[in-house]
Amino acid sequence: MTSPALIELLGSLPTARASFIEPMECLPVTQLPDGAPWVYEIKLDGYRAVAVRDERGVSLFSRRGNSFNRQYPAIREALLDLPENTVVDGEVVALDDAGRPSFHFLQHFRAEAGRIHFFVFDLLVHKNRSLLQLPFEQRRELMNALLQFSSPRVRLAQHFAVSAWEIIEAIRGQGLEGVVAKRKDSVYAPGHRTGAWVKYRFHRGQELVIGGYTPGPHGFDAIIVGYYRGEDLIYVARVRNGFVPASRRQVSEKLRPLVTGNCPFVNLPEEGRPRWGEGLTAEDMKQCVWVRPELVAQIEFLEWTEGDHLRHAKFAGLREDKDPRTVIKEEVG
Repeated sequence: MTSPALIELLGSLPTARASFIEPMECLPVTQLPDGAPWVYEIKLDGYRAVAVRDERGVSLFSRRGNSFNRQYPAIREALLDLPENTVVDGEVVALDDAGRPSFHFLQHFRAEAGRIHFFVFDLLVHKNRSLLQLPFEQRRELMNALLQFSSPRVRLAQHFAVSAWEIIEAIRGQGLEGVVAKRKDSVYAPGHRTGAWVKYRFHRGQELVIGGYTPGPHGFDAIIVGYYRGEDLIYVARVRNGFVPASRRQVSEKLRPLVTGNCPFVNLPEEGRPRWGEGLTAEDMKQCVWVRPELVAQIEFLEWTEGDHLRHAKFAGLREDKDPRTVIKEEVG
C-alpha cells in the first residue's frame, strides 16, 4: 500500500493511551537470516529508550520503565516535535569523532550533550492510535511519513533491503558493532523476544550480570559476572580491567547495598582451575563478597573458552537500562 493509504488506515486502528510500552527484544543469533522477508538496521551501541509525547510534554523511559528525563533533557526537548499522544521506540546514542556510536562516550561523556542523539526506529502509538498489530513494514512507512524533527539530535534510523552478505560487509567495514534483522511482517510484541527481530554481533562483548566481587583497596579488585541460563545464573569471569577511578567509585557505591551471604551462581565452586585461570574454586570463593544479581555490566573480551569462561575481559560500563533476568549468552559472527 502507498503512504496515503496507510495514513487513511490510522483511523481504523484501535485507540490507545500514550504511555510507556515495554520494548520488544531481539534474539541473539550466530547466523544472520537472509531473504525477502527480512530488512536490516545498524545495531546501535547505546541505551534503548521509549519516548512518550502527551499534552504535558515528553517523557523518556529506559527499557525497564525507569525515567531518563533527568539524564537526557536535551533529547526530551528535541522530541517535542512528536505529535501529542504518540509513542516511539528508539536508542539514546553517543557519537564519537568519526560519527560512530560509542558506548564508551555514552558512559563517560554524558555531559557533552552535543554528542548525544536519539535514533527512532519504530512508531508504536500515533495520536492515540495503536500501531502494535501492524506489520513492521507498515509501521516503518508510517514513521517515515508522519514524523519530522527540526533538531539534528533526533534521527530516523535507516533500514536496508539488501542481502545478509552485503549488510555484513558494509557494517563490518565501518567498524560498527553489528546488525539487527527484522521481519517485514512482524507485529510489535512488547517485552518479548519472538525471533522476528534478531541481532548479530561482530565485536566480542555483551551484557553480563554482576553477582559478586573480590575486595580491594578501592572498594573492590574485580567484579564477578555471569549470564542466565533459564532460571540459573552461570558464572563466567572475574573482571579487573577497564575501570577508571570514577567508574570504580560508581560501581562500588551500587554494590554496597546489594551484599548478601548467598552465592547466586549455580556452577560454583569449580573443581579445578581452567587453563586460563578464569575459574573460581572453593578456596577462591573464601575471598569473594556476594551481591544480589541486580546490576548489569557491559563487558568486552577476547573470546569464550571451551570451559564457557571469558578470556581477557574488560569492564566497559554499567547497563542501568537492562533487566538482569534478560541477560543470556550471546554468540558473535
